[in-house]
Amino acid sequence: MLTGLFITGTDTGVGKTRVGIGLARGLVRRGMRVRVRKPVESGCRAVAGALLPADAEALRQAAGGLEPLARVCPHPLTAPLAPPRAAALEKRSLPLAALVDACRAGVAAGDFVLVEGAGGFLSPLATDGLNADLALALALPVLLVTQDRLGAIHQVLATAEAIERRGLRLAAVVLNAATAPPAPGLDNAADLSGRLGPPLFTLPHAPGAAPPDPLPDAWIARLLARNP
Repeated sequence: MLTGLFITGTDTGVGKTRVGIGLARGLVRRGMRVRVRKPVESGCRAVAGALLPADAEALRQAAGGLEPLARVCPHPLTAPLAPPRAAALEKRSLPLAALVDACRAGVAAGDFVLVEGAGGFLSPLATDGLNADLALALALPVLLVTQDRLGAIHQVLATAEAIERRGLRLAAVVLNAATAPPAPGLDNAADLSGRLGPPLFTLPHAPGAAPPDPLPDAWIARLLARNP
């Protein structure tokens, strides 16, 4: 059994990596041994003849840079598409079992594992599975990230239902102003608070979507208390 969190989104581009970086830094600051895993990343560019998974590298650095990038992300892909589609273009197989093995590799007792998927919770992740299937195989609580904008309430509630129907625990929801501040008068946190039991956190907009360094310790404490 792994101890940790599976970071997913209601959609692509909602800022999962921003949240993952801040969370990894916060956990490290508390003296925890953090293992970050982004087992597959598409849209990677070639650097010195090799594909660089930029999000995985940012997560690796946030966790202290102790592990090789190839362990954090063993399946970098070129095309900026859903991973199974990108893998098919490269004539590569991407079975769910390989992603499960990648998330467990190098993890020891006492490690806290942060696994980041790709796209939304029900987005294709492997040739034979979705992000949801990887979260279920790893049996990790789910940290759900969404863009703090009009429409977020539906996306959060629908995804929360999908998470809970699979028997997984929704650890918390992060309303992330990834691309722009919320519209005037919008208060998704208040409107969701009476409809969800898990904690709700709000990240304000930052130029360039700069990651917090680290996430507030109060958030970390609530996450750890809810998901020991």
